[in-house]
Amino acid sequence: MADIRPFPAYRPAKGLEAEIAALPYDVYNREEAAAVVKEHPGSFLAIDRAETQFGPQVDTYADCVYEKARDMLQKWIAEGRFIQEDKPCYYIYEQIMEGRSQKGIVACASIDDYQKQVIKKHENTRADKERDRIRHVDTCNAQTGPIFLAYRSQAVLQQVIAQVTGGEAVYDFTAEDGVIHRVWVVADERQIGRIRDTFAGMQQIYIADGHHRCASAVKVGLKRRAENPSHTGEEEYNFFLSVLFSADELKILDYNRVVKDLNGQSAEAFLAKVGEHFTVECRGTMPCRPEKKYEYAMYLEGKWYRLTAHEDIRSKDAVDGLDVSILQEQLLAPVLGIGDPKTDKRIDFVGGIRGLEELERRVQSDMKVAFALYPTSIYELFAVADAGRLMPPKSTWFEPKLRSGLFIHML
Repeated sequence: MADIRPFPAYRPAKGLEAEIAALPYDVYNREEAAAVVKEHPGSFLAIDRAETQFGPQVDTYADCVYEKARDMLQKWIAEGRFIQEDKPCYYIYEQIMEGRSQKGIVACASIDDYQKQVIKKHENTRADKERDRIRHVDTCNAQTGPIFLAYRSQAVLQQVIAQVTGGEAVYDFTAEDGVIHRVWVVADERQIGRIRDTFAGMQQIYIADGHHRCASAVKVGLKRRAENPSHTGEEEYNFFLSVLFSADELKILDYNRVVKDLNGQSAEAFLAKVGEHFTVECRGTMPCRPEKKYEYAMYLEGKWYRLTAHEDIRSKDAVDGLDVSILQEQLLAPVLGIGDPKTDKRIDFVGGIRGLEELERRVQSDMKVAFALYPTSIYELFAVADAGRLMPPKSTWFEPKLRSGLFIHML
């Protein structure tokens, strides 16, 4: 059973939500983060990336950076920029992007459920990326960026969400990127009970996005358990900030590949090798997008090609049957020599949100060939996690991104 709890969130005072809400800390490099905070000093990114408060001579991971994040958070709370619920509540968080709505339940999930694999992962984490968020959470004594979780659709939760969102939202604003954000507070005890009981009946919940934030939150919780001789299991550090969405509402975008060269081959020789395992159709200069699983679009020397994987290289295996796996094992590795896409400097990855035009631009500037993939489905993600396996790197791109600063879980 899953322990998904209500909590008394700190959230922006009415009227400040649009100013405070920020894209996740890890979508920016340092220069980009500094530019955003300079233009929007009230953005929560100033706390999530507190190195923006210092000049470039200060190391991103210096002690003073995390201390500054803590001090700013405490200052903003003291100034009344955040308010706190007077009791544990759930929250409904709706995002609308290009007319498509997804409504999630904001709650706290159990680190024990993560340890027991009730909350399942589908990718590994890097220790260096974990260390940054561990220090941020521990020093701030707060989780500020929610983990994106998914569950198989539940009628009871759909009913409660419909009831709650029939009322007036506490926040309703449109961000600069056009995404609409709405929030409702679930304070009714009966509705709280229905939500908690429904999650308690679930055997699996899945991390969709935010593996590093999740692993970091868990490690802070375990550290504090070890430091607290009177630990009971009810302390707030035993739980981590999450937004849980029904799988039916989520959309995964393609995560595409660009490669710097053809591994010493001419375009003709390369196409011939590709044709050994894929049906190759030249589609001319107009961009084409994969329309179904086992299809790929390739851009090479000003032309688009449709590639279709031959039957003999398709697989029913949860990982080997992924389109990203087939492309890697049957084309990128044997034909282009990309043995390890995590470390090879000849390959780069382009999120589907940037469109096919970005693939053309990259090939025309610094790359030689681009591949557009059919998006991995949420149920393929579930199958990999259920099998206890891991997806290849850069397999999924979720949009819209959850905003930081709308909900804060104090430890």
